[in-house]
Amino acid sequence: MAPEQYALFDDLDGHEQVVVCSDERSGLRALIAIHSTARGPALGGTRFHAYRSDADALRDVLNLARGMSYKAAVAGLDLGGGKAVILGDPLTDKTPELLRAYGRFVQSLNGRYYTACDVGTYSEDMDVIAEESRFVTGRTVAHGGAGDSSVLTAYGVFQGMRAAAEASWGAPTLAGRTVGIAGVGKVGRHLVEHLLDDGAEVVVSDVYEPAVARVVAAHPEVRAVPDTDALVAAPLDVYSPCALGDALTDDVVATLQATVVCGAANNQLAHAGVEKQLADRGILYAPDYVVNAGGLIQVADELHGFDFERARARASLILDTTREVFTLADEEGVPPAVAADRIAEQRMADAARASGIWLPSAGQSRERESE
Repeated sequence: MAPEQYALFDDLDGHEQVVVCSDERSGLRALIAIHSTARGPALGGTRFHAYRSDADALRDVLNLARGMSYKAAVAGLDLGGGKAVILGDPLTDKTPELLRAYGRFVQSLNGRYYTACDVGTYSEDMDVIAEESRFVTGRTVAHGGAGDSSVLTAYGVFQGMRAAAEASWGAPTLAGRTVGIAGVGKVGRHLVEHLLDDGAEVVVSDVYEPAVARVVAAHPEVRAVPDTDALVAAPLDVYSPCALGDALTDDVVATLQATVVCGAANNQLAHAGVEKQLADRGILYAPDYVVNAGGLIQVADELHGFDFERARARASLILDTTREVFTLADEEGVPPAVAADRIAEQRMADAARASGIWLPSAGQSRERESE
């Protein structure tokens, strides 16, 4: 009789490693997921969020880590994909003691995972985490870091949106187009500025009213609608989800009036098959991990001594990468999300055959110990 198989490994769905982090003294409860290190050490942000359940947290960190692997591969970076989530409310539960405890867990992975900012964490938090770990990016400029990665995330999304505009209307510009942005936090507010500079009309929504108020105060020409449902139903040229994942549900796709979907949120497709529904409705979807790779590019550059102009130049190539995805989708008769996956999976498979999983060499370990 074959031994009974544990469902745990089915749930992990091919991820290399998942670390459960618990520190009673600080109250830390966190998960670190490493999806693939075939192309290099895993890099991905730390999300601080009040999940409804531990199962929701696990699902999110696994999806996010996988997305980072694909993002790094499509962007051409010599990095793998990982992600972390800290369970709790960042407004009430975040303390220096908790962040330092989390930093010790990151350090224990000895460079297989580098962390950075994400929803609920900021560059200042990375400075605290770095008190306990050398494997931290996205630190403040004052501490030698790249600063807020949302700057180039927004810039990259704008480049991807230009490629989508070119594919849809013949020119890589949003001038004269109406763009609806759902979520105007760290990334969305920067995206607003790029679009206005390009001559677009911008409509926004956010569950956090002060975020909307800040954008409208800075840019009175921006219109606000009550909620995301109103935004989705509005007559838009482009819908840009820039908040949390699962933004593109069956109901949203059925209601959506836009010609293009291009946004910064990770894991926008609520389930497999949504990409086909978008294509069937004639809506061009710019895959999230292709267009939102600017933040990854920014913090990855920090590993080599951060140079903003160098990172920005690389993020500008998201325009060409998105074009490549659309071209392959047309050639193979598949949705862009499928085309992007094929590019990423081929690059990871090629690297895996050569290297397997990534481990720090003895020389690297000695060098880090001497720092």
